[in-house]
Amino acid sequence: MNIYERNIIVSCVLFMIFSLGVSAQVTELTVNQPPIIQAPSDSSQWASFRKALLDWRVQIHENINYDASLYDREDFQWVKSAFNCCFLMMYDQSFYDRKRNCYTVEKILAEGRERFGGYDIVVLWHAYPRIGLDNRNQFDFYRDMPGGLTALKKVAEELHEQGVKVYINYNPWDTGTRREGTHDIDALATVIKSIGADGIFLDTMDRSSEEFRQKLDMARMGVVLESELALPIEEISTHHMSWAQWFADSAVPGILRSKWIEPRHIQHGISRWTGDKSKELQTAWMNGSGMMIWENVFGQWVGWSPRDCYILKTMYGIQHYFSHIFTSNKWIPLVNNTLLPNVYANLWYDDNCQLWTLVNRAYVQAEGPLLQITPDRNYVYYDLIKGQEVFPNESGIIEGQIIPRGIGCILAFKKNRLPDNFDELLSSQATIYKEKTYNIEYPQLEAILKPVSATKPYKNVPRDMVVVDGYEGEIPVTFNCREIGYYHSLEYDFINRGPVVPHQKVTFSRNVIVKRIAIDSSPVTNAQYKEFLHATNYQPRFSENFLKHWINGEIPVGTEQEPVVYVDLDDARAYAKWVGKRLPREEEWQLAIKQAKGKKQEMHSNTWEMTESEYNDGRNRFCILKGGSEYKAEGSDWYFDGGFQTEDFAAKQLLLYPGIDRCSTVGFRCVVDLD
Repeated sequence: MNIYERNIIVSCVLFMIFSLGVSAQVTELTVNQPPIIQAPSDSSQWASFRKALLDWRVQIHENINYDASLYDREDFQWVKSAFNCCFLMMYDQSFYDRKRNCYTVEKILAEGRERFGGYDIVVLWHAYPRIGLDNRNQFDFYRDMPGGLTALKKVAEELHEQGVKVYINYNPWDTGTRREGTHDIDALATVIKSIGADGIFLDTMDRSSEEFRQKLDMARMGVVLESELALPIEEISTHHMSWAQWFADSAVPGILRSKWIEPRHIQHGISRWTGDKSKELQTAWMNGSGMMIWENVFGQWVGWSPRDCYILKTMYGIQHYFSHIFTSNKWIPLVNNTLLPNVYANLWYDDNCQLWTLVNRAYVQAEGPLLQITPDRNYVYYDLIKGQEVFPNESGIIEGQIIPRGIGCILAFKKNRLPDNFDELLSSQATIYKEKTYNIEYPQLEAILKPVSATKPYKNVPRDMVVVDGYEGEIPVTFNCREIGYYHSLEYDFINRGPVVPHQKVTFSRNVIVKRIAIDSSPVTNAQYKEFLHATNYQPRFSENFLKHWINGEIPVGTEQEPVVYVDLDDARAYAKWVGKRLPREEEWQLAIKQAKGKKQEMHSNTWEMTESEYNDGRNRFCILKGGSEYKAEGSDWYFDGGFQTEDFAAKQLLLYPGIDRCSTVGFRCVVDLD
């Protein structure tokens, strides 16, 4: 069991322990608290709970000799308003336009503004789940992106022009691919410096080392470290951000441990596989923290519902406007002046205002007396969800409504001290309020199989080809659960089946119709592909990594009859068209191998083989590989499937750009349709 899986289990265990550990009267908190500190359900305990929280924070600061100097640094002040983080799968077709060969940064940002209010950070995710298909390491996947690091620098500059910070990703488990000849931190620093990145997402990690901070400061000032797993308390001082992932909150809104210890620490709530994001949204709202917006989960679409988009868009403007309060210690959890069941409030304040963040834990609308305050004629009151002024009655009761699993916000400003641009916030919030929706249906994407044209009907079986009998019925398909899914988005038999899911093989059946064909008895060789080049003068549109294993355009001596590799689907299709053939569908390939086994014919090769099973769901494009290869990246379960596979095994290769799609381990063979 790796640290990633262990932390999932530990989080669940801690939740059970601390849920049971809420005593009849909260007088103190033990030093070891879970990542989200559980709140007592009994409101009569909230005052003592608040005091215990304050005492606990003082104790923790003393115990670890807390040093906040990194949070005080000028180059890190941007962190305090970095609430919305977009986890961008760089294979997403909304980010890179294949036809125009350009990055579409503005398209991504426009979508973020329209649906979520905007992005403060974009994580440029790169290697997984492709890494391990060949020996390229995680840094190669940045270098092999269209235009390389130079183009990614322009992407970062375009994001910076829009006020958006840029993260790169670090996979510490990548130890079995090509080595850099230098330490990973040095390679990371080089990428950071080359493209002008502002942070590193620490995949599967709960912390980095002291060396990270030192070398990053030398490469570029203001580079933030954000852990995926819950930060140990003693590391909060050196990591400005962390994920709030797999945190089991109490029925009454709990307190994010790291955010309470250091209010300037921003956490990004994330639940990658769930359709309902309301739990994470409410935790972020009540703790003055942020959200991770992640819909393209490694090539599987897990879209946000209109309701959750609306809630986050509502939060975003308020959090930005009052970021100085949300990142201060002027925060009183669980004030006792809410009046409706399942509605809870935290109070934030400064010398000029009081701001109540509210949540409705129920799945029905909360409507009526939301909050009771002490009326003060020196203050003016606003409902910031609606963007309008509200008027407490004589008893100080403010009426309002909160949608099911939604949020509320009441603000009290001192009269005659309203900021100059406050009207702009009200206007923006009123506009967003018009988008209010109860729609919790999250979008699904259907992966469409690309049509294939039959070859001319062959009456005779061409030389070196094997007949595949027609078949109609079910065939088994085996996938390895690697968080990439199968054919379509958000397939329920894949989601949340426990920590071992990413490394389990799953077999199911597909109904197929296969007509009688003939298939090459072996993959296309280097020599055959060379004949094609001589005959056609074929030149791919993009030449990166095309026939990379050849030397100055010539086949290395002794490899003439080995499978040609370092070609992509279009390169393979061009060859197939030239010889009057086509590529096989995955089911055709599978039946060919199965029937050959029955006839004791050997048709396996030492490379993965492309099929004409290319899918596109509008965001992701992929093809199915068959057969396996002799190459296998060792050292981590997160790598692409390596080694030889059974004929029913299918591997999903995400497609982006020829320079990345061409691999040293992937070849192809052809088929013809028989009369």
